[in-house]
Amino acid sequence: MLIEQILTRCLSQMSYYIESNGEAIIIDPLREIEPYISRTKKTNAKIKYIFETHFHADFISGHLPLSEHTGAPIVFGPLANPKFDCLILNDSEELNIGNLKIVALHTPGHTMESTCYLLKDENGKNNSLFTGDTLFIGDVGRPDLAQKSKNGFSKKYFAKLLYKSLRDKIFPLEDNVIIYPSHGFGSACGKKISKKTMALLGDEKKTNYALNPDISENEFVNELFTGLEKPPKYFPSNVKMNIEGCQKTSKVIANGLKPLSVDEFENLSKSKDVIILDVRDKNDFASGHIPNSLFIGIDGMFAPWAGTVIEEISTPLLLIIPKGREKETIKRLARVGFDNTLGYLNGGFTSWKDAGKKIDYINTISPNKFEEKSKKKSLRVYDVRKPFEFNTCHLKNSINIPLNNLNQKINDSEKENELFLHCQTGYRSMIASSLLKIKGYKNINDIDGGFMALKSYGIKTFSSKNLVN
Repeated sequence: MLIEQILTRCLSQMSYYIESNGEAIIIDPLREIEPYISRTKKTNAKIKYIFETHFHADFISGHLPLSEHTGAPIVFGPLANPKFDCLILNDSEELNIGNLKIVALHTPGHTMESTCYLLKDENGKNNSLFTGDTLFIGDVGRPDLAQKSKNGFSKKYFAKLLYKSLRDKIFPLEDNVIIYPSHGFGSACGKKISKKTMALLGDEKKTNYALNPDISENEFVNELFTGLEKPPKYFPSNVKMNIEGCQKTSKVIANGLKPLSVDEFENLSKSKDVIILDVRDKNDFASGHIPNSLFIGIDGMFAPWAGTVIEEISTPLLLIIPKGREKETIKRLARVGFDNTLGYLNGGFTSWKDAGKKIDYINTISPNKFEEKSKKKSLRVYDVRKPFEFNTCHLKNSINIPLNNLNQKINDSEKENELFLHCQTGYRSMIASSLLKIKGYKNINDIDGGFMALKSYGIKTFSSKNLVN
């Protein structure tokens, strides 16, 4: 028996490759299928089934192209109703993979069709559970992503279903069963997922609030919704694409890999709804960029932030990309459904600058300069981290508006004020700075190094209750 966890860090997503006696299965594959095909060639295995734990909201799955390439059927649990042929398993129904068995455990709550897959070893003993978004390490899946408009159920109803699924289907399993979730730390599918990517069920029973045997249904529901932020805007579009299907990644990449001259790029940028997306390093962006361009750095949680910040995944994109990373950028955008890349600036930002075109900047300020200014007058400081980060530790009198809510929450009256922005290390605050510049906020200061740099410099910080430093 072979189990491999395939981690895609920028999405905090885990797919799984399981092999026995020359037969393999894939659980929750990404849109690009090459890694799975390459893996089978190492041992000359044949993919027998492609399992989906549910209709994913945070990425585009590769079930359809992988099935087309291999001939392997796509497998869902009960209540799934996709727009393509697949095998629907009943609750407790088994399939064979080599010398192994895999059992469908219907666990509605995250979504109605959510299903965990219990893997039994060669001796018929329970070995591991692939939980999808039903159970994470340290957390559970959020219950507000299902297509409520179609079934009329509330998120509280789904939360109660999840409570029952955990109690009836997962908690009774042996403590030595290994939990393999679909997401890890940083995913928007949970609010406090651990940095661990797997764990024993027995350990989760001791540490995960959702598996606390003494927690009541009402306590579970309250805990589940406390501090839960709104889901990213691209989630419903991804669900729709996963239900209905979409074009192959190779076609999306081929369409987007168009080097554009400065004049071509500039002319296309004048079209309605086009967004100039600059994916360079945040310091390079601050030092000079094309006016009204949006920064989301490729070296970070790139695709999820693109899906969170950009209103529609159908938005036409023009890209500013570091040399040699053109294909990677388009592929990673396609992972969350951005299939409308018009091309990239040939020669990158340097070619724009060399052509004598207009350039804009983001002012950055060091912690010591920030402290000097704060001693002279009260500053308007915006902390764009998540609420739990802010409550743990923050600057006195700072205003917390998480990056994902910035467009809706910041007041237009602030356009006339000098603003200071920070996140934890500077990645999110540079996104925020670029967003506000596009909206007409002209006096923006990004605090270099973010909250970590401020703390290291010795500036006093506070928790929600008391002084920390």
